Amino acid sequence: MSLSTQSPSSLRGNLLTPDGWRLGELHVDGGRICRVEGPVVDPADNDLPRLLPGFIDLHVHGGGGADAMEGQAAVRTLAETHLRFGTTSLLATTMTARRDEVRRVLGEIAAYLEAPSTRAARVLGVHLEGPYINPGKLGAQPAHAQTATIEELDALLAMAPIKLITLAPELSGHAEVIRYLSDRGVRVQLGHTLGSYEEGVEALAHGACGFTHLFNAMTGLHHRKPGMVGAALAHAEYAELIPDLLHVHPGAIRAALRCIPRLYAVTDSTAAAGMPDGEYRLGEQSVTKCLGGVRLADGTLAGSTLTMDQALRNFVTLGLSLAEASDRLSRFPADFLGRHDIGRLSVDARADVVTLDAELNLVSVHVDGRLVCGESHVPHA
Repeated sequence: MSLSTQSPSSLRGNLLTPDGWRLGELHVDGGRICRVEGPVVDPADNDLPRLLPGFIDLHVHGGGGADAMEGQAAVRTLAETHLRFGTTSLLATTMTARRDEVRRVLGEIAAYLEAPSTRAARVLGVHLEGPYINPGKLGAQPAHAQTATIEELDALLAMAPIKLITLAPELSGHAEVIRYLSDRGVRVQLGHTLGSYEEGVEALAHGACGFTHLFNAMTGLHHRKPGMVGAALAHAEYAELIPDLLHVHPGAIRAALRCIPRLYAVTDSTAAAGMPDGEYRLGEQSVTKCLGGVRLADGTLAGSTLTMDQALRNFVTLGLSLAEASDRLSRFPADFLGRHDIGRLSVDARADVVTLDAELNLVSVHVDGRLVCGESHVPHA
């Protein structure tokens, strides 16, 4: 798709509002939605564009050949890349690394946020995935796992807007850390963990509120040892999941959809997203993109090449309605972060809009009402 910077005063088509579909017009003023007009409609009854809230991806390592751990320029590239696939807001996500490397990267991300690209997805802050994980459940993370301390976290929180931290709750002192972070307004997800069902439930009681790439890199479900997956299925309100149909079997996705009310999609994308097959970086490691996935040399899945527009289509192929799938790519991740100004087409929300055709192909992307990607005209309803 081509890029643009137009600022339309209105968009027209089948509008997915919090109250359902309307056939009409969405009016924009100052980058915000100021009015939504039109009667109730079933979009299946016409071929006009489908207008959805912009996608929100809370787990993004890279894209367009760039890895977030490379620093400021790479964050710009990945944010510009994912915009082309409908992501209008994201969290730049780190890898497990040595202490000095984590601090360097946080400083680089903070520097990007001082002067962000105007032709990119909005970077809401940082998802710190590790290093506070279990060394026995690294997955594709480098072997630099550490135990968190409140003193160290205070220093990191002062360096960049960390919105989300993934950690293993079973590590010594992490129950106290979870409560501390929760009180500071930082979301905590459980992941890369060998923790038990009981330890997962205890972590939720201490303030943890989600699970990182559900099913992957955590103790599985057994009927006498429910594990961390069992804690999520039995108790979670929110969890993230990678719906590339490679990381998680469709049957397991369907089970999670029935159990977790606000299960939401992430890409866990790497530098290989939006790029041809070949060799790429993931933190300090080399990974290979081939056969639709990204792997370490030993075959371990190492993030994904998924984009959010494809995640939407995959959810629809699993039987979700377009409106249900949209919630899991926009409204639910926004709510998870406590952001009610994004992820919905409603008055006073930011005018972040993706336009799809009847076959769910991406046509255009607007951020704050500006056409930043795709066609410069939305047909009149």
